[in-house]
Amino acid sequence: MADSDSFTPQQLRFERLLDAPVDAVWPWLIDEKLRARWFMGGPTEPRVGGKLGMTFDHANLSDGDVPTPEKYAKNVGKSWHETITRIEPPHLLVFTWDNGDAGEVTIELTPQGDRTRLVLTHTGLRGTDDARNFGGGWGAHLAVLQTRIAGGKVADFWALHRLAEAKAAAALQQ
Repeated sequence: MADSDSFTPQQLRFERLLDAPVDAVWPWLIDEKLRARWFMGGPTEPRVGGKLGMTFDHANLSDGDVPTPEKYAKNVGKSWHETITRIEPPHLLVFTWDNGDAGEVTIELTPQGDRTRLVLTHTGLRGTDDARNFGGGWGAHLAVLQTRIAGGKVADFWALHRLAEAKAAAALQQ
């Protein structure tokens, strides 16, 4: 199975095959320290109605010393939480984005032999700008997750982000 992405102004869908079994991937979603290595960490209450903490500290995402682009510098250190709306360990995590104003994110994990098929769907987007922004973010973050789980190094998160953002923008222009 190849990676698969689809973009509309209202919904994003990413499919990835990860080089680890589901039980090894699940902690990367729930454990705040592991989540901080590919996305954003923060205190987690793994239950329906629980908080999923987010801290924007993307300097942790590159293994090299990579500066944060000026466009995102204002977000460094910003912390907030989202709400878990559904959780079925170790297969399903669903949470709000921007208290639901920017939709809901569903992450599904399915065994695929000794690997894991991850499907991330972000629904309820407010239009093309949201889709382009979140499309770039999710594309880059999932690339980091794939690399980390495979035991690799991430030289430059922001280079991955630029590529994912361009891919999302091109897909949304079609």
